[in-house]
Amino acid sequence: MSETELQTPVFEFTGNRLCLDFANTVNNRTGNPRELLNSYDDLLTWSQEAHILTWQEGEALREKARQQPGAAAEALTRAVALREAVYAIFVARAHEVTPVSNDVDRLNTELTRANTQMYLVPGQEGFAWDWAGKKKELDAMLWPVVRSAADVLTSEELQDVRVCASDDCGWVFLDTSKNHSRRWCDMKGCGNRAKARKHYSQKKQAS
Repeated sequence: MSETELQTPVFEFTGNRLCLDFANTVNNRTGNPRELLNSYDDLLTWSQEAHILTWQEGEALREKARQQPGAAAEALTRAVALREAVYAIFVARAHEVTPVSNDVDRLNTELTRANTQMYLVPGQEGFAWDWAGKKKELDAMLWPVVRSAADVLTSEELQDVRVCASDDCGWVFLDTSKNHSRRWCDMKGCGNRAKARKHYSQKKQAS
């Protein structure tokens, strides 16, 4: 895969937080679900488009995955399991329900692994976090995801996590609208389809 190929995005990023975008890597969750992470290569592509990994870092891990297909498959399995746990936790909280303990345990397990890779990098205006093994560890893209999930879950932002109102979507997002009234993951997609269905229904009733 070349850098120019990544100029045409494969994935959508409408969640407003990294962890929510990761949770949304299944289309039509509440309708006819379609998996978007079907291979480790898909996981790397998402990571590059999400700017977790640079193009060069992604290509280095792609080459390592070719050399270690078993380890890459294991990393993908963990990634999908983590995604489902993250999704379930945020949907539960959006509905004001206590998350299932197994999902929280999985997130905590991945968070512990991620924390061992964090280190501080000095800059001109202060310090920033970075990840020690992101160029060589096949699960490197999971670390920023779990850190993002932990940050949202422990902040006031949690009360603004929503589930898309479309019957066949189910994507999650952080409502950053001024009056906190956003209902759709994306107005161009689910929002417009809902408007069209409503218009059609009203027109049919009127006739």
